[in-house]
Amino acid sequence: MSVQDTSPAAGWAGLLDPGEAILWQGRPGTAIRLGIGDIALMVFGTFFAGFALFWMVMASMAGGLFWVFGSIHFMVGLGIICWPLLGRPYLRRHTWYTLTDTRAFIATELPLKGKQLKSYPITSDSQLTLDDGRPGSVIFASEWRRGKRGSYETRIGFMQIDEARKVYGLMRGIQRSET
Repeated sequence: MSVQDTSPAAGWAGLLDPGEAILWQGRPGTAIRLGIGDIALMVFGTFFAGFALFWMVMASMAGGLFWVFGSIHFMVGLGIICWPLLGRPYLRRHTWYTLTDTRAFIATELPLKGKQLKSYPITSDSQLTLDDGRPGSVIFASEWRRGKRGSYETRIGFMQIDEARKVYGLMRGIQRSET
């Protein structure tokens, strides 16, 4: 969906700078897409849940309710299996993208987290990457996050969009107009 109007669109009043215009709005695709990493994660989840189930059966033979403690691990295993199939598409269904003539916005609305709107300036120094495909992605920023094994870099952009090449061109135009 392309927007050429220079007045703030509904819901954008007070969020855009004076004179800032929306160039493009869209959403990521919500189809289930599994890569090698997703399949490996699901296999791990299957073994995790399978071992928990085996442990629960063996513990139940001893009598008592001790076997119930294995249900937590079983549910975690099921969650690991289901995340690529249900979790990621759910996140994408609750994500919206907007590109203005100066910034890129990523909006999300998730249970417990609520509404979030993050903006990323598009400057001549911004490193743009086009992952061309159907759907494609345009990467325009990165963030360092802390994990269990130290820090890691996360790519930020408009992921899995049908108009990736067009949006990349719009961003390159913003960069050229800034110099």
